[in-house]
Amino acid sequence: MFGTAISCMDGRIQEPIRRYITERFGLEHVDVITQPGIDGVLAGETTGGKSRIELIKCMLSISVNAHGSSTIVISGHYDCAGHPVSDEQHIHDIKKAVSRVKSWDGMSAIQVIGVWINKDWKVEVVA
Repeated sequence: MFGTAISCMDGRIQEPIRRYITERFGLEHVDVITQPGIDGVLAGETTGGKSRIELIKCMLSISVNAHGSSTIVISGHYDCAGHPVSDEQHIHDIKKAVSRVKSWDGMSAIQVIGVWINKDWKVEVVA
């Protein structure tokens, strides 16, 4: 069984996200879709976002349709170089990103949640 992590490319957050998805949802595999500052990209707050969003959409379609991903976790994190904004802005952008992904075709039956990776590299559910 698959889940999907839509996260920043920052290596510091990869293990906490994977662990959270496998333990919290009992999933064996996690497809990983990364872009620098991905919460800002999906929230429409980053330059060049439209083409990046289309790429994310394409990769997510493969995860959901070919691998049967049942859960999507969108994250933002502390000390992000790709989207250097306040923690509060990140959380706002994560919520906006979750809403955007839920609105895409084929996502109505998929669980989409948003998480914040804090300064201690712990996962906090925010959406």
